[in-house]
Amino acid sequence: MFCDALLAKPARTLALLLVAAGMAACAADTPPSGQPSFYRSMASANAELDGQTAASMISGYRQNNGLGPVALDPELTRLADAQARAMAARDKVDSNAVGALPERIRRARLDTKVAAENISAGYHTLAEAFSGWRDSPPHRKNMLLQGATRMGIAAVYAPNSKYKVFWSLILAAPDERRG
Repeated sequence: MFCDALLAKPARTLALLLVAAGMAACAADTPPSGQPSFYRSMASANAELDGQTAASMISGYRQNNGLGPVALDPELTRLADAQARAMAARDKVDSNAVGALPERIRRARLDTKVAAENISAGYHTLAEAFSGWRDSPPHRKNMLLQGATRMGIAAVYAPNSKYKVFWSLILAAPDERRG
């Protein structure tokens, strides 16, 4: 029926198609008003990671898998930043760049019964890093850490590195026995 109506009025149909094409061309020339922060490139000196968006992404993923959300924790973020900076300084992805995670947690005097860390390099956006971790079984397991309620995340730009951006994500479950 729709096709028959279009064939009956070819001039009107052509006009509508031209208007639609013109509108599409205008839309293509107009940049979007804002880009979600998870697509923001961290491969520049002035880039700032949106930790709240990262916590929201990871919380949503956890909730989709039957787990509770995580909140951004300043101390875990500080630890993640130190790890990412150490890897960037060495230009090497190394889970022990500033010591083993349990030792770093102990030195920071955090009340944590269990913690896990994801590290990576070469992903330029939070969306890329998250997807890489989600698609890797050991990293996915860490993001789905049972009981985790806190997280810290960092991305460090290393302009002279082949990777450009180094990432660290720490998730932790509090130790209720220490309260």
